[in-house]
Amino acid sequence: MNHFPDFSSQYYEIDRELGHNRMGGRVTYLATDTRDGSKVVIKEFQFAKTGASWSNYDAYNREIQLLKELDHPGIPRYLDSFQTPDGFCMVQEYKEAESLATARSFSPDEVRKIAIAALEVLVYLQNRIPPVIHRDIKPENILVDRDGNVYLVDFGFARVGEGEVGVSSVVKGTLGFMPPEQLFNRQLTEASDLYGLGMTLICLLTATKSDRIGDLVDISYRVSFKHLVPKLNVHWVNWLEKMVEPRLKDRYPDAVAALAALPAMPLRPPEAQFSQSTLEFTTVRCGPVLTQTVDITNAIPDTLLEGAWEVSPHPHDPSSDIYRWISVEPSTFTSNQVTCQVTVDTRNLMPGKTYRRKLLLHANTLAKTYSLNVQVQTARQPLPNHLLSYGLLGLLGIFFVGLSWLTSWFAFVFGTIAGSVVSAQVGTLVGSAIGLETAAWLMRSSGWRFGAASSTLPAAVLGGIVIAQIFSGAVETVTGSAVLLGAGLGVVSGTISGIAINLAIAQMVVNGDRRLLAVTLALITAIFGVSLGLGFNLGFNQSFVIIPLILSAIVIVALLAKVQLQQVNAVLTQRKAERYLIRP
Repeated sequence: MNHFPDFSSQYYEIDRELGHNRMGGRVTYLATDTRDGSKVVIKEFQFAKTGASWSNYDAYNREIQLLKELDHPGIPRYLDSFQTPDGFCMVQEYKEAESLATARSFSPDEVRKIAIAALEVLVYLQNRIPPVIHRDIKPENILVDRDGNVYLVDFGFARVGEGEVGVSSVVKGTLGFMPPEQLFNRQLTEASDLYGLGMTLICLLTATKSDRIGDLVDISYRVSFKHLVPKLNVHWVNWLEKMVEPRLKDRYPDAVAALAALPAMPLRPPEAQFSQSTLEFTTVRCGPVLTQTVDITNAIPDTLLEGAWEVSPHPHDPSSDIYRWISVEPSTFTSNQVTCQVTVDTRNLMPGKTYRRKLLLHANTLAKTYSLNVQVQTARQPLPNHLLSYGLLGLLGIFFVGLSWLTSWFAFVFGTIAGSVVSAQVGTLVGSAIGLETAAWLMRSSGWRFGAASSTLPAAVLGGIVIAQIFSGAVETVTGSAVLLGAGLGVVSGTISGIAINLAIAQMVVNGDRRLLAVTLALITAIFGVSLGLGFNLGFNQSFVIIPLILSAIVIVALLAKVQLQQVNAVLTQRKAERYLIRP
C-alpha cells in the first residue's frame, strides 16, 4: 500500500514520486492517464499541508498560465490542472528523459547538440512578445532522452515581459546558476538566462555537481574552469567564458547571438599522433633522391584532422621554393589517417656532412603545430687515397728488390754448380716468364680481374729478352742442367711476382686509383725493383740493369707527379663547387 494521493476522480493513477521541494510546497509525480494509458507528470502544490505562502501559490499559477501559451517541442506541453483538498495540481506531458544532474557520459558531439537545442528553446522564449525569462536554468531543469532530444522544464520562476522582469523583493533562482544581476535583484534581460545555460554546460564538461558549482566562482564572480578541461577546444572555452561573464554587457545579448557565435568546430579538437618523431636519411653515394614515410593518425571520435606541412626556415637553405631540397606529399590533408611521404634531394648538398632540419605540421589541434625532425647524412666525395697507394708501391718495390737479388744469386749458384752461369740465367728468365703466365692463369681461373693484363705483359717482355740474347750471341752454349735449375727457380720467382703484382693492383683500385694507372704503376715499380736488385747483385755497369732502372724511375716520378696534381685539382674543384652547395 502506498501513501500517494488519490487522483482517480481526475482519471490519474500515480506510479511514483519524481521529486519534491518541501519548502516550496511542491511534489512531482509520474502518473498514468487512465483514459488512454499515456504517461503524464503531475506537479502538486500542497498549499494546505506545507504552510507555503501565497507568493508560492501565485508563482505556481503563473507557471500554469505561461505553459498554456507555450508550444515548442523542447518544452513539455501543458495538459490539465485541477484542485484537491491538499492543494492545486498541474498536469504536463511526460518525457522519458533524465536531467543533466544525473551522472552520465556524453560525447563531445552530444554536448554540442545539447547546447544548440537548449539555445533554440531560449530563442523561442525570447522571441515571444513580450519575451519570457526562465530565471532558473540549471542541470536539474534540462532533460535529455536517449535520442538526444533536449527539454527545458520548471517554469515556476519564469517572468514575462519587461514589466515583470524587473526588480523584485525576493531573489528567486538557484545559487551558482543565477547571474550577478539576478543575485543582486537588478534588472534582468535575455542575456540573464545565458548565464545559467553556460554554467550548466560547464558542469557537464567538468563533471561538477550542481551543489559544487560555487567552487568554480571566485570573489569577483568570475568563473574559472579551463584547468579542468585542458583538452577543450579554445574556441569553445572562449564561447563559454563569454556566456558566463559577470558583467551583463560583456555577455552575448540574447540566445540568437549566442547561437550564431557557437563554434563550428567540435568541443574537443583532434590530436595528431606520429608513427615516428625523427626521420634519418643516409646516402651511400653522392646525389641520390631519398624518400621515407610517416603515418599520422587521429583517434579522437567525432573529429576530423586537418593539416598543412611547412619546412621550417633555415639560414642556410635557399629562400625560393624552386630550390627546396625537402618536400612532403601530400602537403595538405583532411583525414584521420594519412601516410605522408618525405622526399630529400641530396644533389645540392655538401658531401660528407650531416644536415638537421625540421618539418612543421600546422593542424586544427590543441597543440596547433607539431615538429618532425629530419636528419640527412651525405656520403663522402670518392677521392683516391693515394697515400695508401704510395706506401703500397714502396712495399712492392722493396719486395722486388729482395726477390730479384735472391733469384739472381741462386741463378749464379745453380749455374756454377751446373757449369754454365749464362745457361742458368737464361733458364731463370724463361722460368720467370712461365711463372708469370702461371700466375695469370691462376688469377683468371679464380675470377681475378687483373691477371691477364698484369702478368702476361711482363712474361712477354722476359720472353723477348731471352730471344734477343740468343740471337745476339750472348748465349754461345747451353747446358741443359743449368737451364733446368734456372727454369725451376724462375717458375717459383715468376709465380710469386705475378701474384704480388695482382694483389697490389687490386688494392690500389680499391683505394680509388683508376685501373690503367694502377697496372702501369705496379709494373713500372716491379721493373724498378728488379733492376735495383740485379744491380746490387751484378753491378750497375750492366746495360740491361742501368737502362731499365733509369727509365722506370723517370716514369714513376712522372706518373706520381701527374697523380698528385690531379688530386690537388680535384680537391680545388670540389671546394669551388661547394661554394654553390647548401651548407649544413
